[in-house]
Amino acid sequence: MATLSNEIKQYLIVTGNYWAFTLTDGALRMLVVLFFHQLGYSPLEVAMLFLFYELFGVFTNLFGGYLGARLGLNKTMNIGLALQIIALGMLAMPTGYLSMFYVMVAQALSGIAKDLNKMSAKSSIKMLVAQGQEGTLFKWVAILTGSKNALKGVGFFLGGLLLSLFSFQGAMLIMAGALCLVWLFSIVSLKQDLGKAKNKPKFREILSKSRAINILSAARMFLFGARDVWFVVALPVFLSQAFGWDHYYVGGFLALWIIGYGLVQSFAPKLINRKGHQAQPRDAVFWAFSLAIIPVVIATCLYVDFAMPIALLIGLLVFGVLFAINSSLHSYLIVSMADADGVSLDVGFYYMANALGRLIGTVLSGWVFQSYGLIACLIVSSLFILAAAIISTKLPEKA
Repeated sequence: MATLSNEIKQYLIVTGNYWAFTLTDGALRMLVVLFFHQLGYSPLEVAMLFLFYELFGVFTNLFGGYLGARLGLNKTMNIGLALQIIALGMLAMPTGYLSMFYVMVAQALSGIAKDLNKMSAKSSIKMLVAQGQEGTLFKWVAILTGSKNALKGVGFFLGGLLLSLFSFQGAMLIMAGALCLVWLFSIVSLKQDLGKAKNKPKFREILSKSRAINILSAARMFLFGARDVWFVVALPVFLSQAFGWDHYYVGGFLALWIIGYGLVQSFAPKLINRKGHQAQPRDAVFWAFSLAIIPVVIATCLYVDFAMPIALLIGLLVFGVLFAINSSLHSYLIVSMADADGVSLDVGFYYMANALGRLIGTVLSGWVFQSYGLIACLIVSSLFILAAAIISTKLPEKA
């Protein structure tokens, strides 16, 4: 560590914070889905528990980018960690106090915390990579994004395991205590004001003025809505109902999926930047169209009852690989296109669209699955991906 530059040390601390937060975020999501489904909540009611989580994520990304540019990304990251500790503490109350509205409020704090943390981590990369080093930028973004999702998968597994070994409230207290230690270390160690704009942005500048970023944001909204419309509520409940899996198996399987997804994200630059080809916005069109085929194939297999367990599991693996490439490419493009001075403004606006897509996908996941089943969720997913691909055709030729 002594031989590393201050910038790299700061980035490692930011990444460590992001990793620790991600573990609790993934575990919390799995704990809420499994625990409240166990209590008798319907799929739509479980989805509604995440309504404020996703809704407040939309506003957090929009206003968080402004705060990051004004205050510095270290401060917004530490605020996010503190809010997650409070949210976990709220959910550690006895089950009798966990009304639907109360859980939604706690989830709102967790959603604010998650998006402050993510926006801070993603924006900081722009400040630590020399201008013009696009290959290095893509590599660093891919590693951060991929490792985050791999750890989110570990968090899914952790959530299922904690629920099997401890009570829901015990799991909350364990995670809150661990994250509190990370938060205290971050306050002491994270000192550099990464991302603090030289020219203080005005509040009205929170909306992006860049046509390219607006287009990329719209594509991102549909892309992540397409994932969550069948992955957030429909898939865990379907695995539990159709296959008879218990909490441990559901959490473990989804954990492995997310871990593999994260690993593919980390290697995405090697898959896209092949034979001297540098990733460009037009690549988003090709990879989105490729992804749109997969949900239709899975839905068809389920409809004709063709090797349902195998078709679903293999389809999930292929979807995970292609979605990981799409996500990693998008994450690179936004950081590359963002204005270096006050980078968090553009990144925050972009992830606001990401959060809006997750919100739409989460609500639809509960409603469509409860009303029409998993096949309908897969068809909606494919339509959303097609929309992302068509929107991406309007991106400029070069980032």
